[in-house]
Amino acid sequence: MPEIQLGAHTLRSHGVQVAKIHMHDWLILFLLVVIDIVLNVIEPFHRFVGKGMMEDLRYPLKGNTVPFWAVPIVAILLPFCIILIYYFIRKDVYDFHQATLGLLFSVLITSVITDAIKDGVGRPRPDFFWRCFPDGKDVYHNVTGDVMCTGFKSVIKEGHKSFPSGHTSWSFAGLTFLAWYMSGKIRCFDRRGHVAKLCIIFAPILLAAMVGVSRVDDYWHHWQDVFAGGLIGFVIASFCYLQFFPPPYAEDGWGPHSYFHMLEESRNGVQPPSNNMDALAIRPTELESVQVESQHGSNMPYYRRDSRPIRDDRESGM
Repeated sequence: MPEIQLGAHTLRSHGVQVAKIHMHDWLILFLLVVIDIVLNVIEPFHRFVGKGMMEDLRYPLKGNTVPFWAVPIVAILLPFCIILIYYFIRKDVYDFHQATLGLLFSVLITSVITDAIKDGVGRPRPDFFWRCFPDGKDVYHNVTGDVMCTGFKSVIKEGHKSFPSGHTSWSFAGLTFLAWYMSGKIRCFDRRGHVAKLCIIFAPILLAAMVGVSRVDDYWHHWQDVFAGGLIGFVIASFCYLQFFPPPYAEDGWGPHSYFHMLEESRNGVQPPSNNMDALAIRPTELESVQVESQHGSNMPYYRRDSRPIRDDRESGM
């Protein structure tokens, strides 16, 4: 398989320059955080709930198998640890930065979409009866027949946020991105038929699915809520990954778009947007020739990118 030696671009040497290039992306991330905080503060839509509807909303009020504080650990910290480990192995700041940015975008965009839909739909949770009437004595409006809850306001507010599942959407967003990321790094789709690689990338998806199952088991969500949350997280993570990385089955599927874009600019003599002229200059070791194993078992030379123009420019002092 094609392999390019990295290690010339580290956090210490190029981290600040790469972050400056994507400063607007980090500002958008901050804006998404603010929007999501607002969506969690505002009151969700209180859907009409009549006495007949309560028959399906009398499930027991339980705790969370996966607590709220554990969701960021599963969806963000776990994938980030894998990304960080890969950085220590390859020392590629482009991959580290783009993977971190893509992971955060996946989770935050998913969170904003999920919470916006929660507030707009206002679907009652399966345990809504006990949230609304903790003493078990139900009360309804004489004219409209709508519920007149007697429970704690915060508990009732949370009871109107069933659709879609936030636990599930967050988990699928972070862990689907991790699955895409690992599939590119281990070259899962190299057409050599190593099913073990599929098992590796399906492991995060299974973990996300079990988080979703726990939400149904705890009676915090209907199965439709979990399905919709998983679909939202999966789709958003896929779009975010492909925004920063080529598809895993592509020839350059192991690295981010920005890295190859930098190589092309360096080869064509385009100066990067940096105060330091040599800040993003590449080294000859990054464009070494590689060996590709042919279908007949023989090795033939394969040049990933032509390094001669770069060497000529460097020798001439350009």
